[in-house]
Amino acid sequence: MNKLVKDALTLTVITVVAGAALGLVHEITLDPIAKAQEATKQEAYKTVFESAETFTDLEGFDADAATKIVNEAGYVNDEITGCVVANDASGNACGYVITVLTHDGYGGDINFSVGITNDGVINGYSMLEISETPGLGMKSTEEKFMSQFNGIKAQTLTVTKTGKTSEAEIDAISGATITSKSVTNGVNASVEYFNSIAGGGANE
Repeated sequence: MNKLVKDALTLTVITVVAGAALGLVHEITLDPIAKAQEATKQEAYKTVFESAETFTDLEGFDADAATKIVNEAGYVNDEITGCVVANDASGNACGYVITVLTHDGYGGDINFSVGITNDGVINGYSMLEISETPGLGMKSTEEKFMSQFNGIKAQTLTVTKTGKTSEAEIDAISGATITSKSVTNGVNASVEYFNSIAGGGANE
């Protein structure tokens, strides 16, 4: 019996020590992870708004309220998780960077930021997180596909597999229509939210 008690106490001590060590490691890594995530976001913001000098949080931004807006507009698989104001060198707001999380990617969630100017022009998007199929859905991170979203009117975009005939159409990635639609719907959700905060008329 004494041996059993001793073994139990030893196991308990080992468990407590191991748990404390894991907790300490977790706490130590939290700050570097947060800094890395913030650096990734800032890089994404700059990618879609090269002319901006600074980015400030949109006053009063509410992720739940923003997501409700786009869900009610039909983008039920998309969440608006962030929005910052892009400011020029003089501190004047020149547009917004909207971060969207879409849940209908082929390989899982896709997280990216979309730049839209005050004039209602899409500056393109920059990926934050994606796990689509290499050689197929991952082509959504390549210039050929991404460039279709640069410098076009902030409007409702549709995906085509037969060749685009207008600015409002996006050529699907061959073999990755699901990813193409997921990204395009995410951009559309961002446009919908932009309209709600900027009084835009992108679809007029």
